[in-house]
Amino acid sequence: MSELSNPCVSCGACCAHFRVSFYWAEADDAGGLVPTELTEPLSLLMRNMRGTNDRAPRCVALQGDIGGCVSCGIYEQRPTPCREFSMSGEAGIHNEACDRARARYGLPPLFAPSLPHITESYALPGAPELPEHVQSPG
Repeated sequence: MSELSNPCVSCGACCAHFRVSFYWAEADDAGGLVPTELTEPLSLLMRNMRGTNDRAPRCVALQGDIGGCVSCGIYEQRPTPCREFSMSGEAGIHNEACDRARARYGLPPLFAPSLPHITESYALPGAPELPEHVQSPG
């Protein structure tokens, strides 16, 4: 998906809604890519991005205004949870977590799974009486 058509560049809600925790060795002081100075210890084997374990989470690498224009300051060095998080609707797959984060900031969901088409059925004149309203999948 091109940068221009990617809704994530005008969102950023996931970066300010979830804790981003990952295996400690993903940090650059252990041979990984994530800048250590942007992380904090979470447990013996886990770290998280600074700011994401706060009461009002916001990743320190997030730049810009949520719902406006945002970017990740360490996009090429981001940790695994960020690499694996997909926007809702990507490859036709609904991501409830993406929609939940967007809702927190008053943003609409990106994807609505298809519902079966519903058709209405009506009785023909003179046919036996049916329930008031009958629907069937179309």
